[in-house]
Amino acid sequence: MTDEDIIKKIKEAIVHMDLETAKNACENALNQGIKPIDIIKDGIGSAVKIVGDLFEAKEYFLTELIMSGEIIKEIMLILKPYIKSDNKAKAKVIIGTAKGDMHDIGKNIVRNFMQAEGFKVIDLGIDVSTDKFIETVRVEKPEILAISALISASMPEVKNVIKVLNKEGLRETVKVIVGGAPVTQQFVDDIGADGYAKDAIDGVKICKRWAQE
Repeated sequence: MTDEDIIKKIKEAIVHMDLETAKNACENALNQGIKPIDIIKDGIGSAVKIVGDLFEAKEYFLTELIMSGEIIKEIMLILKPYIKSDNKAKAKVIIGTAKGDMHDIGKNIVRNFMQAEGFKVIDLGIDVSTDKFIETVRVEKPEILAISALISASMPEVKNVIKVLNKEGLRETVKVIVGGAPVTQQFVDDIGADGYAKDAIDGVKICKRWAQE
């Protein structure tokens, strides 16, 4: 198979949610000497765009996003040992689910897709306290902080993160994007965040735009 054929196979396997084919094609690509960066850019990156377009067209739904995102995660694990550390990431992103929220589906989709797009992502997990967010921002100095809040009870914690970022003099150093079922543009405006992710795909698009500024 040509390099183009293998890359196409990876792309189509992600779009059609075929994990085994995607993994095998990825291994074949590496064995054939295809550069990991080309697999990510032309295979995974192209698949992310197609899946995103299908989601926005309401042909794909949350289930498809989760499945394709998990396949991307598996492929990235295969590629990780082959990726040189000097490949410059688009930006560093800290992501986590606000304290009181044990849901991680949306966060994981965003994480997987952002890694596929070339971001360096530090995932703090679920039920993340304000102190943990602040300390990680202070130490890691990310360009972007992404906070997920899938239940309304965790929204005050998101507001508090912004408040403490301001208090600690860190707010101007990082862009903050917030998403989750109860989150609205009004809420984001009220707390002084920089971006509102209406869904995972939208969140990735906003962060890509920021990284290009």
